[in-house]
Amino acid sequence: MHEVFSDTVAPADEAQHPARQILCRTLGRRQGSVTRLVSPSDIGKLIKPFVFLDDFDLVPADRPLFGLHPHSGIATLTVILSGRMDYQDTTGMSGTLATGGVEWMNAGGGVWHAGGPADGDSVRGFQLWVALPPEDENGPAHSQYLPPEQVQAHGPARVILGRHGNASSAIATRASINYLHVRLKDGEHWRYQPPTGHTVGWVSPSTGQLHTAGHVLQNEIAVFEESNGVLAFVAEGDTEFVLGSAVKHPHDLVLGYYSVHTNREALDRGEAQIQRIRELQPKR
Repeated sequence: MHEVFSDTVAPADEAQHPARQILCRTLGRRQGSVTRLVSPSDIGKLIKPFVFLDDFDLVPADRPLFGLHPHSGIATLTVILSGRMDYQDTTGMSGTLATGGVEWMNAGGGVWHAGGPADGDSVRGFQLWVALPPEDENGPAHSQYLPPEQVQAHGPARVILGRHGNASSAIATRASINYLHVRLKDGEHWRYQPPTGHTVGWVSPSTGQLHTAGHVLQNEIAVFEESNGVLAFVAEGDTEFVLGSAVKHPHDLVLGYYSVHTNREALDRGEAQIQRIRELQPKR
């Protein structure tokens, strides 16, 4: 076995920095080509600001993924693991993301968007929702679509959101959040030391098996106990996973159908803006 060290605690220091234990784990709920791992009404309460996570593996017949649908109070963050995904949104953006590309849709006070496999392609990836702080939850919607070459990496970890080692994301956020896409070869060890204050931590492998804290994970999500302790991993087989750490979102989650806000007034404003946008769309 060989080791990869990336902004980590050195092996000699592990006694002073014990690895965090797993609080809970779940395979989620499979719905066709999508596995719902996190919802705002369940695990999202434990790992907020991460309030939703889908692992999807779509074929062209699944196009579009959901059709044009609304959001407010959150940002959606989609990472393409393989294939190509078409996208469009009511900020006026549309196009195709290739393997390794990233979609950041800051819904703010309201937006509609759609996405699904590009013509003739299957597409596999993760879609995450991040709860926005009060300063941003009813702000203007805006989006970024990053090709793979614009996603920086430190060691085996691509930095989708936040900062890790000498790499940082092109996406700017007010909240302190890291979201990493990691690839390890069979037998590789990797340890991640979250930034100060990042007491929320979770991991979700998409391929291979991931050994951590005495468990073997595969196609599921595992939530770590709240602390700032190191997260330690060993890959069994070539392994690919996403990992999140953050300062915990201090607000309640007030839920609409596609919206998450910090209070009822903010939710009402978001849903009213969603309706206004809908009324402005061309009739089909």
